[in-house]
Amino acid sequence: MSTEPTLAVVTGAAGGLGAAIARHLASEGYAVALLDNDRAKVETQAAGIAGARAYAVDITDEAAVEATADLVEHDFGIVLRGLVNNAGIVRFGNLMQHSAADFRKVLDVNLTGTFIMARVFGRRMMQQRRGAIVNITSLNAFAVSPDAGSYPCSKAAVASLTEQFALVLGPHNVRVNAVAPGFIDAGMSAPIYQDPVAREVRGAAVPIGRLGRAEDVAEAVAFLLSDKAGYIHGQHILVDGGVGCSLKNHLPRKAPVASGH
Repeated sequence: MSTEPTLAVVTGAAGGLGAAIARHLASEGYAVALLDNDRAKVETQAAGIAGARAYAVDITDEAAVEATADLVEHDFGIVLRGLVNNAGIVRFGNLMQHSAADFRKVLDVNLTGTFIMARVFGRRMMQQRRGAIVNITSLNAFAVSPDAGSYPCSKAAVASLTEQFALVLGPHNVRVNAVAPGFIDAGMSAPIYQDPVAREVRGAAVPIGRLGRAEDVAEAVAFLLSDKAGYIHGQHILVDGGVGCSLKNHLPRKAPVASGH
């Protein structure tokens, strides 16, 4: 990135992937605003990052997001370079037992919250004719899980929203892309990998032979925010070790008999 002081805003930054992304961006020279609805946890995370500030906000509350954006702008007083829409929730369970209330809640946070953040902060980027937005989706957006409730459809919707915002903001020199984590041993997925059997089975299913780390996702986000990705727009990068293209690894067949001359 350039030597000019620049600001990145990261949602869902009280822990997990969001905190890892914030720390990584800070290590690359960004000033970082950490947003989360858990005031105590996000303030603790920000306290461990030089120059970072914490903001407690419900991203589904448009007025609260607008007020937070104004406060961030006032507190930092430097160019807003990047927005990372990482905040998200999941309600595990078979879709047939998923309540309408849980379905709506997941969509409200994952989809509507991303829309509000991208619109509020995107307007500021439009005015300065510079910026980049990275939405965190999921492998679930492309390969659904039957026991993840409405999480897969919420992330598929965010993937589509990413492309819509790319068309709207591109003419204003604001890039919009998405990162889709796969089997990552961090954040909401961390409890899954406390089971040694799940760790072994899932790790073995990854073509490169290991589970992903939070840092793997953070590296991809930092790249997409940087000038090195200056011509990458409206795209989805799967950070999954190849799981997304590994279907035939799990469908054994006999090698065909060679034919021809």
